[in-house]
Amino acid sequence: MQIDKISAQSGFNSFQSAQTAAEDHTFSDQLKKTQAQVATSMKDDKKLRNTCKDFEAMYLNLMYSKMRETVPDNPLFGSSNGEKIMQSMLDTELTKQMANAGGVGLADMMYKQLSHLNK
Repeated sequence: MQIDKISAQSGFNSFQSAQTAAEDHTFSDQLKKTQAQVATSMKDDKKLRNTCKDFEAMYLNLMYSKMRETVPDNPLFGSSNGEKIMQSMLDTELTKQMANAGGVGLADMMYKQLSHLNK
């Protein structure tokens, strides 16, 4: 039976391969954590942007309803409760679409201001 001699080089190679494997594992763990943080940050940014758009839509809806109050009712046909409800629902949807299309810029300004606080 022949026993091969153990060299310092083979021990060093084993140490290097173990160290590389550990670094790769640590790197992959760190990469996964970073990816998770970026994903969470992107979700938070999307939530913040949507909230700002919703706020702008609410603001525009309030402005629209106050503007409508200044217009006198049609004396010829009058205005029923159903018509008022439908007009209110139409205004709500219209202002949501306006806010999603860019609105008056309120959502963008709020997002810029609040996103700095979030970081």
